[in-house]
Amino acid sequence: MPARATLPRICIAMGFSTVEQLMAHARREVQEGESFFEFRLDYLRQPSQAFAAMREFLQANPQCTVLATCRRHQNHGNFQGSIEEQLRILDGAVDHGARAVDVEIESAEQPGVSLEELRARVWLIVSWHHFEATPALAPVMKRMTRVPADAYKLVTTARKPSDIGRVLGVAGNEHHAAMVVLTMGEIGFPTRVLSPLRGGLYTYAAPNCSEGTASGQVSARHLRHLYRIDRLTREARVYGVIADPVRHSLSPAVHNRAFQTRRMDAVYLPFLVEPKSLRDFFEFASELPVAGFSVTIPHKQKVLRYLDVVDPLARRIGAVNTVWRKAGKWRGTNTDAHGVTGPLSRRLRLSKASVLLVGNGGAARGAAFALRDAGARLSITGRNPDRVRALARVCNAEPLPPDRAEAGDFDALVHATPLGMHPRVEDCFFRDRIPGGIVFDMVYNPRETTLLKRAAEQGAETIAGSEMFLDQAAAQFEIWTGESAPRAAMERALGETLGCGH
Repeated sequence: MPARATLPRICIAMGFSTVEQLMAHARREVQEGESFFEFRLDYLRQPSQAFAAMREFLQANPQCTVLATCRRHQNHGNFQGSIEEQLRILDGAVDHGARAVDVEIESAEQPGVSLEELRARVWLIVSWHHFEATPALAPVMKRMTRVPADAYKLVTTARKPSDIGRVLGVAGNEHHAAMVVLTMGEIGFPTRVLSPLRGGLYTYAAPNCSEGTASGQVSARHLRHLYRIDRLTREARVYGVIADPVRHSLSPAVHNRAFQTRRMDAVYLPFLVEPKSLRDFFEFASELPVAGFSVTIPHKQKVLRYLDVVDPLARRIGAVNTVWRKAGKWRGTNTDAHGVTGPLSRRLRLSKASVLLVGNGGAARGAAFALRDAGARLSITGRNPDRVRALARVCNAEPLPPDRAEAGDFDALVHATPLGMHPRVEDCFFRDRIPGGIVFDMVYNPRETTLLKRAAEQGAETIAGSEMFLDQAAAQFEIWTGESAPRAAMERALGETLGCGH
């Protein structure tokens, strides 16, 4: 087995039902430059059928390392045989070129089981998985390290952000042996990027053209090119976006491209934070530490209670979309306001314009105060009349029911609700007529929403949400880093990502 320092940061988890599929995907990954593979032999009906093909693959690709795994069905694998049969298969894999094996602790700790002969031939990894939660980890480490091994793999399922921090802390503990640590699920995704930076031996990825073997796995291409996992150091500054849902967010593509363009040791991650976990996220973010983050649905208003300093405009709006830490204090502002007035001001004189705002949530509040500060004559409509009236009252605007709004005529219309956002792209607030000469949709995914398509068909000038997104994202980058934002590069990244249908 290669020395620890020579292991790549990414192991491709290969689980396929036929040997032909397994080898075809392995060869494809080699062409992509990958060299470290986990062969999940338990996915095959007869695991030993892979031996000859594995030897041929390794002879043709001597730079590659294969980690053999044959997990029993009692431990969430697919192998139906006994522990003795499991170990015979792993031994056969070593005979045919595997240079590491993964044995789950449930097999390794059974009375009469000895792994010393196996360990004398290859690297032995003893693994432990929890597929429901992240329990106390100290007893788990004590249990695993009773079995002598070259490395230990600890994998849990994250239910809240602090689970990420607890698991990463195991890898970063200098008193522990060599570790591979991960949290499964969408909440736990950040560990797939951060684990190798925080002391973990490597992380796992899915094959580029197939699903992975665990929840939350993404492709190696994704890890290398979007998150630049090979270029980050232990000192990399961590940024991100907190949202629920967060999978649709295009912010990682745009901000990571900005960091790449400015050659910064920094990464921007999606953090799935459920409403009940907002306080937990702040505790986790302080300990990791997280240097700053974007805030979107549903946290823009509730996040204020966890901030030490909030700028006056954001306080007046009652919503924050940008948070950063300075001098040990969490600070918040709202760059959505500039993202609304900037694109409109490039097209009309707001101080003389009539504007209809659709919505009454955090994004709408930011737009409302920004438009009133710019001098626009503002009307507000939405599906919740009480909240529309409340927002109109605090920013001196006219509340309108939807039918009156649709019958009106406005110089500009600003849509500030999630209607039409991916994946529910057919949704639209207006049933028929779009009552604006300029129609600005703050939804940026998809680039051309149903609202914008219909507005264009009716002869209106349209502004895509991507324009606002870039304005507010550039402002965030400059707040966080103190450097000018590489707007052209950020715009290209957004266009490429939207072009891929995300």
